[in-house]
Amino acid sequence: MNIQNTIETKVKEGFLALYNVEIPTVEFQATRKEFEGDITVVVFPMLRYKKGNPIQIGEDLGKYVVSTIPEITNYNVVKGFLNLVIDDAFYTNFFNAMYADESFGIVSPKADEKAVMVEYSSPNTNKPLHLGHVRNNLLGYSVAEIIKAAGKKVYKTQIINDRGIHICKSMLAWEKFGNGETPASTGLKGDKLVGNYYVKFDQEYKKEISQLIAAGKTEEEAKKEAPLLIEAQEMLQKWEAGDEKVVSLWKTMNNWVYNGFDVTYKNMGVNFDTLYYESDTYLLGKDVVAQGLEKGVFYKKEDGSVWCDLTGDGLDEKIVLRSDGTAVYMTQDIGTAIQRVKDFPDVGGMVYTVGNEQDYHFQVLFLILKKLGFDWAKQLHHLSYGMVDLPSGKMKSREGTVVDADDLMVEMTTTAKEISEELGKLDGYSDEEKAELYKTIGLGALKYFVLKVDPKKRILFDPKSSVDFQGNTGPFIQYTYARIQSIIRKADFDYSKQVSIELHEKEKELLKQLELFPETVQQAATNYSPAIIANYTYDLVKEFNSFYQNVHILGEDNQDKKVFRVQLSKKVADTIKQAFSLLGIQVPERM
Repeated sequence: MNIQNTIETKVKEGFLALYNVEIPTVEFQATRKEFEGDITVVVFPMLRYKKGNPIQIGEDLGKYVVSTIPEITNYNVVKGFLNLVIDDAFYTNFFNAMYADESFGIVSPKADEKAVMVEYSSPNTNKPLHLGHVRNNLLGYSVAEIIKAAGKKVYKTQIINDRGIHICKSMLAWEKFGNGETPASTGLKGDKLVGNYYVKFDQEYKKEISQLIAAGKTEEEAKKEAPLLIEAQEMLQKWEAGDEKVVSLWKTMNNWVYNGFDVTYKNMGVNFDTLYYESDTYLLGKDVVAQGLEKGVFYKKEDGSVWCDLTGDGLDEKIVLRSDGTAVYMTQDIGTAIQRVKDFPDVGGMVYTVGNEQDYHFQVLFLILKKLGFDWAKQLHHLSYGMVDLPSGKMKSREGTVVDADDLMVEMTTTAKEISEELGKLDGYSDEEKAELYKTIGLGALKYFVLKVDPKKRILFDPKSSVDFQGNTGPFIQYTYARIQSIIRKADFDYSKQVSIELHEKEKELLKQLELFPETVQQAATNYSPAIIANYTYDLVKEFNSFYQNVHILGEDNQDKKVFRVQLSKKVADTIKQAFSLLGIQVPERM
């Protein structure tokens, strides 16, 4: 328990003892610089539970806290603010315990704790991953790492959308216009090659529509009657019927795509524990519908279609089975969720990383699963995120105007190279070291830019501004980490012993920030928000840089102070590295 938790417990206890009233929460803020104190309790919100003079309430609580918490040595009240002074010994004792803890802030999973399955990426196999997938992957991977650090077992998964009319469009275009080319013969990644044929289909399809309109058809008729679309629909029917030739081509082209995806995932630094394929799951859920009919969760209409009436819950009626007996996406998602718990019986909850255009779909899915009586359905979360915009406007896959994930990562590395060379930061590096560092900086900039924003918000992504060595950016934090490593390399004395010193104001502020790390990890896991980790790390780095500018570290004459400051610097670096690993970001030892 950190000092803030201890104070909160005692303030609640004191309020009950003094006024016989329970308060649900205690509001804190940092003590303003002009007043004595380290942490401030805000009294005003308590007036909802006990009318009175806020100054007097602050005085009463201050006396109680000082008398019950040895680490609180003094207090003062300014208007409705109770400022508490924390003994230096508390911070040095805390630091000595933390310094010895290599996994500070990270909780190991308990053996009897239910696992969480986090789904992300979930691409279509008709095109490469693009900028939207980048945000999805970075969010999903980071949230999985954060939940794991908060003490849960985690499975990372994705469902690959490997069937449907969009896949057939790429296959048909390759058959008609591909001349047998392959990734090997073209030198293209497989996902890029297949994506080119998805774009080719759209181009040829539009030509046919124009010709049909010129021949007197309406636009709606032309779209439906274009020969290419009809052929793609026929190909899908053949696939569903198990046609050997179509299935063989489907397997071949999908394998090209998977090989391409693997390269992108590796470069992006994300991974998965298990994969699901829509071609395996699209028939799941039909048996659950039959069970739901018996339970009265679903009902059948006269045409034979099956529905779930959610109007009593403020939603609408949702179809789960068509009149011809075929499943819809909702049926498939119901079946897939149930299948995952069968495959991994220790799963007690799931997180779906999917854009906010699917908010309603997941609201319905989770509600239906609850109505079907699954306990784990109470632990389902839609990690809904906003779209990524570019200065040039919206992306469209079928028109080939998307920002390709691979191209973006190369661009980030190139931008990092250009800016680093302008600043002249890399004298004495070999070409190989430089190339590795440019990649670390470029990808760190991309990941930090994406993850520092609350997932619910839209992002306007500007590669150039993300690679900045000043401000709230990945490179700025990486540079601070590298600066600390330089200090440690120059510390040519034994700094392993524990020391007790009178703390400088800047040391105390830095220790307060370090103390918040475990709580920050838990908060980020509870809120499924890497932004909480990212912005904590930026605040820690700002606090360190203020410390660095105001005190001597290696130039300090007092040996105990010098030892403590090197230890403190090292622990800041360790915490930066730990926090950045939760974001999937690497830190360079030199920069």
